[in-house]
Amino acid sequence: MSSNQTPPAAAAAPGGPAAPLPFTSYQRFALGLLTLLQFAVILDFMIMSPLGAVIMPALSMSSAQFGAVVSAYAFSAGLSGLLTAGFADRYDRKKLLLFFYTGFLLGTLWCGLATSFESLLLARVVTGLFGGVIGSIVMAIVADLFQPAQRGRVMGLLQGGFAASQVLGLPFAIFLASHFDWHAPFLALVIFGVLGGLVIAFNMKPVDAHLNAPGTGQHSPFGHLLQTVKKPRHQLAFALTALLTTGGFMLMPFASAFVVHNVGIPLTALPVVYLVTGICTLVFSPLIGRMVDRVGAMRVFYTGCAVTVATVLYYTRLGSSPLWLLVLVNVVMFVGIFSRMIPAQATLAGVPVPEQRGSFNAINSALQQLAGGLASLVAGHLVHIGPDGHINDFPVVGYVVCASTLVAALLMRKLVRGKSAAVAA
Repeated sequence: MSSNQTPPAAAAAPGGPAAPLPFTSYQRFALGLLTLLQFAVILDFMIMSPLGAVIMPALSMSSAQFGAVVSAYAFSAGLSGLLTAGFADRYDRKKLLLFFYTGFLLGTLWCGLATSFESLLLARVVTGLFGGVIGSIVMAIVADLFQPAQRGRVMGLLQGGFAASQVLGLPFAIFLASHFDWHAPFLALVIFGVLGGLVIAFNMKPVDAHLNAPGTGQHSPFGHLLQTVKKPRHQLAFALTALLTTGGFMLMPFASAFVVHNVGIPLTALPVVYLVTGICTLVFSPLIGRMVDRVGAMRVFYTGCAVTVATVLYYTRLGSSPLWLLVLVNVVMFVGIFSRMIPAQATLAGVPVPEQRGSFNAINSALQQLAGGLASLVAGHLVHIGPDGHINDFPVVGYVVCASTLVAALLMRKLVRGKSAAVAA
């Protein structure tokens, strides 16, 4: 068995789902490494917002300038994904990962050394250009190293990196910024990242089996991109990704203001909300991944859609409420959201053929970034902030999120049925 092959599939029990495949020792190592990588990249993306109160006065930045700094990462990451898609399958994925990871660390180091608005803006653009592609490479490696019967657990653990960055990374970053300087979290992330990069360079095996697939390298980079985009199943998958991303990003920009001004939770209690939500997400994500591998992606996805619709409709109508109720609703809502994302990602990992996985995931990642930015922009036009800070028309955002969830459920059904039909043929 080659270094990047997966073990043979476990036999399915008569009348029941396939028994979950155990991970090999190398798969466990690779999964731990990729999860830490996701943790670092997500933390770098999320770290800007909570540090805004420190960075803006330190660099004499206006709120508009700070908004430009935050959005610079997302838009450059989206552009990078599209530019990378054409040649993402032409190289060993380990080498590609190291290249972009090195650029990401240099961009983060630049952030840690920036002394002006212009310098920080350029640093975030560079960081996004490299960091925005890493997630797509990770997804391609996951599809190469893990069989479909293992991907639910893998996606659950990778999504745990998001929760871990919120529970562990953000408090530590804020601690460093408050005790030293706002540059300190970025410099600490670089040190942490360099250690991870060395492990990748010396301990991770090549991921290059896709280079031996028939037809690899026959098209130019633009031709390869076009071949990936024009497949109907790929287009269906891209639409599903955009819809799932839209839901989360429409709620996020105004969540804190809504909780404080509409629900009546003191600003000082917000860390409790995020901490408890993050811990619960960290616990539930692997469990959701196990359920995907045991009972199937569709059952978990539909359950997640139902929970999401119910809690979003309730959450966006919350008035003055106690802290415990807000925390409970927030936790259930995030469990619903992750119960959609994890099975969807496990399903999407099996959509492209190996020689198009890099290109497919690069485009998918770019769409996530662009859809998220567009969703935030749309949400800003749907709600209205009153003189007292009250968020008006927030239920309208809830309607849009629920509608996108229902359409996503239909697309997911069509995507899975299309796969089943292809296998049967």
